[in-house]
Amino acid sequence: MVILVLTLLPLSLMAQEQEVADTHSKKTRSASPVFTGFSGGMMLHAGYLFSDDPTKVFSNTGLGSYDYVKGLPKAGFCYGFGGALRVHLINHIHLGAEGHVSHMPLMNTGSNVRTGWGGALCDFYTDWGKVRPMIGMTVGGGTMKRLFVPADSLGYVPVETSVGDTTNYNASYVKTPFFFMDPYVGLEIDLGNHMAILIRIDYMLPFGRTSSGLTNLGTDVKWSNFMTPSGPRLYIGMMFGRLKRR
Repeated sequence: MVILVLTLLPLSLMAQEQEVADTHSKKTRSASPVFTGFSGGMMLHAGYLFSDDPTKVFSNTGLGSYDYVKGLPKAGFCYGFGGALRVHLINHIHLGAEGHVSHMPLMNTGSNVRTGWGGALCDFYTDWGKVRPMIGMTVGGGTMKRLFVPADSLGYVPVETSVGDTTNYNASYVKTPFFFMDPYVGLEIDLGNHMAILIRIDYMLPFGRTSSGLTNLGTDVKWSNFMTPSGPRLYIGMMFGRLKRR
């Protein structure tokens, strides 16, 4: 009997300790807050955007002859800035909104593509010490403003007007809206309880139906044309707020 009691006593104590630990864990889980922080900040970005056709870059049929148009740029570097506001949920989710403006100069003539966009973001993150990797997506809309200024008028065919005169068009401006999905991956590096460096890479993808009513193109085009050129962007910024995991 003594041997049996001495054998069962440690097991009983272990079971009791486990029960206490489980009860404490349940209380801790039930007491864990859903809202665990907030943050916001500014980001600079740079990227490389491209298209498969120069006519999609400028979205205008009045660019000139085919031989001239095929020599126009269809890719280039862009840069810009923006910002984001986020709330942190259960120490693993960011919900919020962001907006950015991007500029892509072309041809050294004043030609450029300016893009402005914004939307709602959601990403999932985890803690690796002072580093938080994340993966997420932003969904929203924006506008592209495309300005084409030729180096000279050689590519333009004179257009005869109703009064018999001819005019050389020396510039083109087109504004097109778009909707997008923007998947991204990134890292946040803690610099303290209230400041972090955010590094992120994204690739904006268009979505929508086929339509030809938003530009002066003579043929049907897809919504994807309205967000051309597109490509990867690298963002670097500072985030401020209650960032450290509780």
